[in-house]
Amino acid sequence: MRRFKAGSAGIAVAALALTLAACGSDSGDSDSNTESEGDTSSADLNAELTWWDTSDATNEAPAYDKLIEKFNEEYPDVTIKHETVPFDQTQNKFKTAAESGSGAPDILRAEVAWTPEFASLGYLYALDGTAALENNFLETPLSSNVYEGKTYGVPQVTDTLGLMYNKALFEKAGLDPEAPPTTWDEVTEAAKALKSKAKVDGIYLNSGGYFLLPFMYGEGADLVDVDGQAITVNSPEAATGIQTAQDMVKDGTSVKPTANDPYGTMMTLFKEQKVAMIINGPWEVAGISDDPNFGGIENLGVAPVPAGGAGQGAPVGGHNYVVYSGMDDQKAEAAAAFIAFMSSAESEAFIADELGLLPGNADAYDMVTNERVALWADAMEVAQPRPWIAEGGQFFAPLDEMATEVLIQDKPVQPSLDKVAETYKSDVVPDYSLQ
Repeated sequence: MRRFKAGSAGIAVAALALTLAACGSDSGDSDSNTESEGDTSSADLNAELTWWDTSDATNEAPAYDKLIEKFNEEYPDVTIKHETVPFDQTQNKFKTAAESGSGAPDILRAEVAWTPEFASLGYLYALDGTAALENNFLETPLSSNVYEGKTYGVPQVTDTLGLMYNKALFEKAGLDPEAPPTTWDEVTEAAKALKSKAKVDGIYLNSGGYFLLPFMYGEGADLVDVDGQAITVNSPEAATGIQTAQDMVKDGTSVKPTANDPYGTMMTLFKEQKVAMIINGPWEVAGISDDPNFGGIENLGVAPVPAGGAGQGAPVGGHNYVVYSGMDDQKAEAAAAFIAFMSSAESEAFIADELGLLPGNADAYDMVTNERVALWADAMEVAQPRPWIAEGGQFFAPLDEMATEVLIQDKPVQPSLDKVAETYKSDVVPDYSLQ
């Protein structure tokens, strides 16, 4: 499998010959501000740690329990209390517990946008100089953990958006399933062939702001310019990208998204082979390939998001392991050792093979055999960081409203983007300048 560009977090921890193909790492003395002073053997670590895990309790958590069992073979005196918590409740639940100083977990599975927010509030333990950063992480996923020069987490899993397409429908339309569209113009041409020959719709563009980022990135635009402290969501380049998406709906290249549950409708139409292309992420691969109407994993193609005038670009997503700041150094050292183990190449390859999730550890990709992961190798090459600021999680509600306006209500693009920019200025980043 293709090796992705790795970050500068260091080399992978040494592998152990485990039947599960999972490994651990020795940990070093650490605190939230200083470098490690020396190695400590696993026998010296003694702690009880609570881990809030926001993954699926039924389908994903059992795989992590297997890794915890292997972790305890090396660290018998570190008890991990694995608690699955609802994803949609965890952000506020963690903030409330951390602010009160009572009830926060020692370790948290944090969505990437939460990490800079929690770090800005002082709720996370900086991991610089600890065992947690001794693995070889992909540069873009790792970037979500860096805030004001310190690293507050490591990638647990990563993801991005890609062009997902139906190979059988491509063949029926006379298109090469091994050469999917690489630009939005090529998507339009493919859609014409799919309609005339395969008698299906070409693509369904979901009316969610996150799913329109590839159109903006493809023109070299972004939501804000962090270095320049400027709001750029309504720039001419951003408007060009969103106009491309709107034009695809207007000219019939894309199905017009439904006002009610557009995402669910998109997935139903794709699985039922009524639409040939969608923009979505690896979290849907299992559901698509297992659906009896679709035709199996061999019928699913995945390619990088098509390019705009400035190239290809898709947002990076995923989850991170982070550590609560309100703990003593001994517990923090044990937490770092646990994170090092769970994010090792061997552990992440195991999770990838079991669950089809994309590793954040660069070295894991050479070990993964799950073809669902292999599908995303090229798409991950064009994944790019989002603005990793404390307010980053607040960008998407206004962006969702804009997407609904331009794709469903057919409102003019520039005024809708201007409204997003004004909301960013008033409610999200008031210190940033408007265009």
